[in-house]
Amino acid sequence: MTPDTIGGDALPWLNKEAFAELMLSWELRSWNEAIGITGPVLFDRGIPDVIGYRRVAGLSVPNHLWRAAEQFPYEPTVFVAPPWGAIFTGDSERKQTFAEASATWETMVSTYNELGYTLIELPCGSIAERVDFVRKNLGY
Repeated sequence: MTPDTIGGDALPWLNKEAFAELMLSWELRSWNEAIGITGPVLFDRGIPDVIGYRRVAGLSVPNHLWRAAEQFPYEPTVFVAPPWGAIFTGDSERKQTFAEASATWETMVSTYNELGYTLIELPCGSIAERVDFVRKNLGY
């Protein structure tokens, strides 16, 4: 279920500001849930992604978002998945073109670098190959 099914507008194509704040809330919730977990935790997105999203959307980055990135850091090494044309598809929830997705990725990489993270690019390959790559980089 998405906000538009209940009449809400917190979607990137309807209300970018509201969508960004919901993203931040979700990432803070995820970060706090992971605190008590022993062992590696992998996030699909993080607080820096909200900064990147705002940049891509042409929105300013408010101070509370910079504070969130500082106060709720992730491990210093982050895996990033590059745009991959061979598997890219659009649908009702992914409205970006491949060119837009590529520009978004470049902004995310720049944002994570600016915040001091070291990035490891995932290889384009099968799921098993990517899992093996992540495990090896995590020491498993």
